[in-house]
Amino acid sequence: MGLLSAFQLIVKRDLLLAFRRRAEIVNPLIFFLLVASLFPLGITPERKMLALIAPGVIWVAALLAVMLSLDQLFKHDYDDGSLNLLVLSPVPLFWLALAKVLVHWLVSGALLLLFTPILALMLHLPDTAWWPLLASLLLGTPLLSLIGAIGAALTVGLKKGGVLLSLLVLPLNIPVLIFGSGAVIAATQALPYEGQLLWLAVLLVLGITLAPFAIAAGLRISVSE
Repeated sequence: MGLLSAFQLIVKRDLLLAFRRRAEIVNPLIFFLLVASLFPLGITPERKMLALIAPGVIWVAALLAVMLSLDQLFKHDYDDGSLNLLVLSPVPLFWLALAKVLVHWLVSGALLLLFTPILALMLHLPDTAWWPLLASLLLGTPLLSLIGAIGAALTVGLKKGGVLLSLLVLPLNIPVLIFGSGAVIAATQALPYEGQLLWLAVLLVLGITLAPFAIAAGLRISVSE
């Protein structure tokens, strides 16, 4: 089997399984909307204040929503034994891991983008910041999936690995959060934001290049234990 065929096979299989477990797709989306919508109730409904905190609120809500689904990224494959088959497959494990991360982003980060305009309206984010917000999330959410997958691979064999996964992943996501929300904040203040987006693009290229190898190594360690 060729590399491209194996990649497509994993993507199709995981997409089919994801849509059979719709709750695992819907729950992070509901969480994303609920977390962001609670801020106007908990802080203030005043438009200027909401517009000021909107970039950070949306980015933190997106980070937490993506993390919510990371624990199950490799869990089902580990439980039913198919992860062992992936590890023993003649197809490089980093390639298969990249396919699984792509599916995770499609059913988590990409779907969050569809609901982002609703939150931008709700939090009175200025129109000039909408494009930087969508661009930063488009570049940043795949990074959240790649970084989170490393932690998920290392903790997949643990019975209560969710807390450890959060402790491992959250510090690594700080640069993504800073550059993502920083681009939107700069746009709201009519300042240049291209630099933050460029840094996110650089980090994404590094993540796509390096993270699959780290994920594969983590999976081999977890399976061998």
